[in-house]
Amino acid sequence: MPTTTASPNDKVVMVTGASAGIGQATAECLAHSGWTVVGASRRGTSGPGWTGLVMDVDDDQSVTDGVAEVCADHGRLDALVACAGWGLAGPVEYTPLADARAQLETNFFGAVRTVQAALAPLRQAPSGRIVLMSSIGGVLGIPFQAFYSASKFALEGYGEALAYEVAPLGIHVTLVEPGNVRTDFTAGRRTVSGPDDDNPYASSAQRAISTMERDETDGVDPDHVARAVERVLDARRPPRRCSVGKFDERIGLLGRRLLPYRLFESAAKGSLGV
Repeated sequence: MPTTTASPNDKVVMVTGASAGIGQATAECLAHSGWTVVGASRRGTSGPGWTGLVMDVDDDQSVTDGVAEVCADHGRLDALVACAGWGLAGPVEYTPLADARAQLETNFFGAVRTVQAALAPLRQAPSGRIVLMSSIGGVLGIPFQAFYSASKFALEGYGEALAYEVAPLGIHVTLVEPGNVRTDFTAGRRTVSGPDDDNPYASSAQRAISTMERDETDGVDPDHVARAVERVLDARRPPRRCSVGKFDERIGLLGRRLLPYRLFESAAKGSLGV
């Protein structure tokens, strides 16, 4: 990455998972709005107006070196947007623990690593910002995506606890909760099917995963999420949580928080394909 010097008025943001999907859309949106953007990914993808950085959020040293490089090149870090992640689907009973751990390693601990490396420079910013890309699956459990939901539920608790700790230091934390988004996340999802014979989950898993893929294909454009991130970063008092998606999905999140659980679960089953 070429060395540049940021002026005192330039705001520098690191976006992880910037090679595709929501991360890439966010990098492009923020660059267009005048941010100095470094998009971190294993491929080091760059784009118009923003710089790529090779960084693997699963690797401690890679993250430490990546954040240090951004600070060395730009002299500051004002915001972190943690978007890196992938999906895992299939019955809990047949999901290898290695796959389950890998899901948490990227989606949860990848964000944790990056936040820990970024906190020291963010404390030096006039108003440091952290945006954690959660999901509707971090508010309600999605059948046959148990470990994906677990990673996002963990991120929700982590982000809320982190916010209490860093608020006195002038750092704001926001959890962005997208619903279905139209990206290549769908095609890249890893699926565990289980045995071909005597599999009690086969039909329900196929139905639920097909419903999920259809809804994602019909979901909002990733630019919708990117613009929500931009609003969060520009807000004087950012919200703790920000939902993004179609109206019925956002109402569903509200229902999850307000309705008696049995009533909500009964209403949700059809939309989840079970």
